[in-house]
Amino acid sequence: MESKYTKVDLNEWSRGSLFKSYIDHMRIVMSLTVDIDVSNLIGFSKKNSLKFYPSMIWVVSKIVNGHDEFKYGWDRDGDLIKWESISPSYVDFHKEDENFTKFITEFSDDLFEFHSQCMADMEQHKHQRSFVENQPLNFFDVSCLPWVKYRHFDVHVFDEGKFLAPVITWGKYEIEHGSYMMPVTMNIHHAVADGFHLSRFFIEVQELIDSLN
Repeated sequence: MESKYTKVDLNEWSRGSLFKSYIDHMRIVMSLTVDIDVSNLIGFSKKNSLKFYPSMIWVVSKIVNGHDEFKYGWDRDGDLIKWESISPSYVDFHKEDENFTKFITEFSDDLFEFHSQCMADMEQHKHQRSFVENQPLNFFDVSCLPWVKYRHFDVHVFDEGKFLAPVITWGKYEIEHGSYMMPVTMNIHHAVADGFHLSRFFIEVQELIDSLN
């Protein structure tokens, strides 16, 4: 499940100097929330007997995997690397006891294949109430707050300030002016991405949703 990767030479990487400055002097995480029109994804999911949650996980995973800035991390020796692919680590909430399971489903470029594996993983781990052990390192974080339509949401990762993967969250969708609008949030380390990259993520998420037919 763990993908291939390449080690990053800061002297050869075009962003090497910026990365080093942020890691050494200013460990900043940027957070941005954008309302996304998910009307087409809701309709597409219903038409194809898919659940919305894994379908949305696939949407953000596909865009994340399309850009290098979201695929940086550290190997087990602490060296900076860029993964060939990165998979979502997401929460499965259990209403019966208000606890959750946290695990990874390997990313697939095919929505239907990913959805099928996602549902199988949820079934496999449905009795656990924990982080599933022995998960791969090539992951980014996904969570959902389907109970409220928020305006802003922020997650603070209390490590040494070196978690480089995206943290993506969304809330409840509601009808606004005839469309189902849903807040989507991304947190990302400034060492690997800028406002331009954050903005492009949301633009491409909307474009991908709109393209489903």
